[in-house]
Amino acid sequence: MTFIFEHRDQFAVVLLLRVLNIGASTYYAWVRQVEQPCDRDVVDLGLMSNIHEIWEASGRTYGADRVHRQLRRDGIRVGRKRVERLMAAQGWQGAFLRRGWRGGSTRQDPRATPAPDLVNRQFTAPGSNRLWVADATPHPLRRGRVLAGRGP
Repeated sequence: MTFIFEHRDQFAVVLLLRVLNIGASTYYAWVRQVEQPCDRDVVDLGLMSNIHEIWEASGRTYGADRVHRQLRRDGIRVGRKRVERLMAAQGWQGAFLRRGWRGGSTRQDPRATPAPDLVNRQFTAPGSNRLWVADATPHPLRRGRVLAGRGP
């Protein structure tokens, strides 16, 4: 059908239909469908913009399930499989944990030497602003992590 549609200016449509053994009613029904998208396709375009906003706002981590839940919270009633289909068509997918994944900000290197002990394990200072120590502990949040430390 696409071939006939693309070459209709060069050759007579009736001739192409006869050579390819396609009925005229079949071809013209297809042309109507191409020229006027159905209501569902129009709604899908609007829905895809909502899905893309949610997916981008999540840092491209939400999959179809989470996007579907967010759409429902926003008052948009749509099927989960429809969300899956639209996301798959655009190549959008959520982040997923792989087997063997370890949380943490860095990999441990067994050959690495520990940092030098500059305070000789003395955590009490003779006065204020004399000795600073900190504890860098990662805390998971909804969006990434934050390192929270304790000062003197």
